[in-house]
Amino acid sequence: RTLFVTESHLKEAVQLLEDYKHGTLPPGVTNKELWGAQKIKQAIIHPDTNEKIFMPFRMSGRVYPLIRVPICLLILLKTHSKCYNPGFVPWLNQSHNACVNYANRNATKPSPTSKFIQGYLGAVISAVSIAVGLNVLVQRANKFTPATRLLIQRFVPFPAVASANICNVVLMRHTELEEGIDVLDSNGNIVGSSRIAAKHALIETALTRVVLPMPILVLPPMIMSILEKTSLLRSRPRMVLPVQGIVCLAAFGLALPLAISLFPQMSEIETSRLEPEIAMATTSKTVVYNKGL
Repeated sequence: RTLFVTESHLKEAVQLLEDYKHGTLPPGVTNKELWGAQKIKQAIIHPDTNEKIFMPFRMSGRVYPLIRVPICLLILLKTHSKCYNPGFVPWLNQSHNACVNYANRNATKPSPTSKFIQGYLGAVISAVSIAVGLNVLVQRANKFTPATRLLIQRFVPFPAVASANICNVVLMRHTELEEGIDVLDSNGNIVGSSRIAAKHALIETALTRVVLPMPILVLPPMIMSILEKTSLLRSRPRMVLPVQGIVCLAAFGLALPLAISLFPQMSEIETSRLEPEIAMATTSKTVVYNKGL
């Protein structure tokens, strides 16, 4: 629902949070209203740039049916269509992932367009290579029975997409490893720029990208393998696509909150684990950083 918040509603939410921060809240404002404003701001505004994230590349855009579900259906339905293009679908999927990763990165350091292009090309080429390579291996596995091959083909998308997602995150955000990211003390003051914190941020984000496709690409094939044996779908094969779409959408609704809740967006790390100059620049035992989403 946060995809359709109006500009005026967004400004009201941001202003309400600013009033709360400065102790100038108007009378009658409830905790529920404050949490609602926080939800709207966090879903739309980038925490580093304070600018709106382009709608299709927000996390909420990943579960919007018109944006993400068609891509997932194309991945899952490759065994049902002779027109499936083994290169186009991974490219489409990883292109969207690349834009989401970039839009939700740690943006405490400026990133030139050339770095984005380099990251995009590397991310998409490596991701598509992994996906296509695994598909080719499965297709050449003639020693398996047809039933076993079909089962393997249905579960190949998960390791392919998970490993491709890791490459995508690392390559789209490689400048963070090179330049470091800002770390903040308990008062929100910038202590310094840390490459170690950037490494932790990318590892945590990469782990979420492994968990993210798990329910999406594992549950629908398992559920559909059962549903397709029912008399309803066997007698009405045209219903397979819409039913799979519903199953896929339900899996998305489960997977995204599960994955991005593994680690807080503002992660905490002990200064003793960071560069010596960071530890010497503050008396705080811990600092926080935006790991991105």
